[in-house]
Amino acid sequence: MEVAAGEVETEQKKKVMVAIDETEGSYYALIWALDNLHQSLITCPLLIFMTEPPPNYNILASTLSSARLYSNVSPTQEFVNNVQEKEKKVALGLLEKAKSICTSQGIRAETLSEVGDPKVAICNAVEEHNINLLVLAEQNIGRIKGTFKWSVSDYCVQHAKCPVLVVKKPE
Repeated sequence: MEVAAGEVETEQKKKVMVAIDETEGSYYALIWALDNLHQSLITCPLLIFMTEPPPNYNILASTLSSARLYSNVSPTQEFVNNVQEKEKKVALGLLEKAKSICTSQGIRAETLSEVGDPKVAICNAVEEHNINLLVLAEQNIGRIKGTFKWSVSDYCVQHAKCPVLVVKKPE
């Protein structure tokens, strides 16, 4: 059986994306993927993705109002920028930790971070980067809360344009 050059090229370019956050469950999902998909990940590009939350202007406004009460200093855009910069540093640190876990297992990974709603940002990244498999941690948000709000993993299972593997951390 002869395989056309285009088919081999397409096969080699399959991409896997693992979406992480600061939770233990997301690192468990990453390690699970490395352990169970190791042979595939040696030849497939691996993308580690994390979303940074958009600035919560209600919390910032509350903090700024409190600052005004206790000092004569008027808070500025600099304060907002500092908060955003700290969030970016935290995200980069978490991505570097994840990347070093991959490196320790002999897997080369790229990292990507975007600001936004995690559900939407993950699905957009899947489409934008032509991901063939998305790996996520299961999120336990509770039965009542889950009735009113989809978890990130539930949303991605329904909306991502690729197969989604949801990894459940043992209790």
